[in-house]
Formats: sequence, C-alpha cells, structure tokens
Amino acid sequence: MSTVTFTEEFSSTVAAPRLFKALIVDGDNLIPKIAPQALKNIEILEGNGGPGTIKKINFAEGSEFKYMKHRIDVLDEAAMTYSYTLIEGDPLMDKLEKVTYETKMEASEDGGTKGKSGSTYYTKPGVEIKEEEIKAGKDKAAGLLKAVEAYLLANPEIYA
Repeated sequence: MSTVTFTEEFSSTVAAPRLFKALIVDGDNLIPKIAPQALKNIEILEGNGGPGTIKKINFAEGSEFKYMKHRIDVLDEAAMTYSYTLIEGDPLMDKLEKVTYETKMEASEDGGTKGKSGSTYYTKPGVEIKEEEIKAGKDKAAGLLKAVEAYLLANPEIYA
C-alpha cells in the first residue's frame, strides 16, 4: 500500500466559528438542504456525532456515486479541527483502501476564515492513483465550501 497526500489552504470572508459550525458541525443537515443536486442525505449509522461516529452519505440521483461511509476521527469545536476517514463506498473506486481528511480553521485578521485541509489516499497494493483522478473530488468539495459560504453570506443571522 502506498500513500498520496495533498494539502490546500483556503480562505473565506465568513467568520471561522460560524463557517465551522455550518460546514462541519451541522453540515449533515445544511449541505443536503443547500446542495440537493449533490447530496440526497447524510445519516448516522453508529455513534452520537462525535469521534467514532460512522456516517453514510447518500449522493443525489444522477450522481456518478451512490454512497460513501466515513468515520469521524476528531471533532474539536473549540480548536476548529475536524478529521475523518472514508472507509467504504463508490469514491474509493476499487483503487483505494481508505482516504483520511483533516481540516483546521482559524480566524483571519480581517474577521473571516483561513484554513488548511489535507487528504491522504491509501492505495490498494499494486495500484497507482493519478492526481487527475483525485481532482474531481477536490473540486466538488471546494464547490460545497463555496455553496455554504454563499448561503451564510446571504443569511447573516444563521449560525451567528
């Protein structure tokens, strides 16, 4: 098994605690509501929403994927850090054992958010994964971040 790791930085004009709460803490409810073309729903299979929780994400009709399951590894609202592991589902493409994701947000000097996200792809033996294969998923995640940001900017009272 080999690994491929990507790290990206991002920023938002939305305050970090508000963005973290909307995107991470309440993302299970918010994202299917504002992006029904992407996600049908998110259901908790095991746990209480904290570390160790297993979630099933069901993609919208017409998506190239049906579902994925992930396990929450870290959820720290005070430090605004979140990590989870993709453990099952179509996005693994029969090429990956798992994928781990980490996100850290903090307040930027202008009152918005600066953040860093990382992902590590663990390939099955003998499999090589190309950056182009990963880029589509990263682009979709960036699109969800922008959708949440736009929703929060249009609704300043929500998650305030």
